[in-house]
Amino acid sequence: MTALTRWNPFKEMEELQRRLASVFDLAPYRRSALATDEENMTQPEWAPAVDIIEDDKEYLIKVELPEIQKDDVKVTVEGGTLSISGERKAEKEEKNRKFHRVERFYGRFERSFSIPDDAEESGVRAEFKDGVLRVHLAKSEKARPKQIEVKVN
Repeated sequence: MTALTRWNPFKEMEELQRRLASVFDLAPYRRSALATDEENMTQPEWAPAVDIIEDDKEYLIKVELPEIQKDDVKVTVEGGTLSISGERKAEKEEKNRKFHRVERFYGRFERSFSIPDDAEESGVRAEFKDGVLRVHLAKSEKARPKQIEVKVN
């Protein structure tokens, strides 16, 4: 049995954007034609990959953050929005080492998500292990499916 994978038509465009950015030595998401200069100055330099998974009890957000320390990651909930931000620090150049290719992104990042109506803002917990941040958003009791027993008379 093969697993179905959801096709994202914009993924190919994003890959093209990444390739063009690397040709011109730009980090993706750094500049936006629609943003003001001030907004562009505060834009995150990159965005980590994210999976969002839902089951009967919770939403689970998995964020890939390899080589980032737990203390360099911040998770906040405010006004119906969950924000994950932090920084991947660049390696320091050493005298006898030269980089031939640098494809990984360094610097500040931020991802924000609207909290679904059936999730509890107070029921958020996060854990960080093996370079993956897992943020759990508990669903409210009202939103959880209830099984009703059918009695026979």
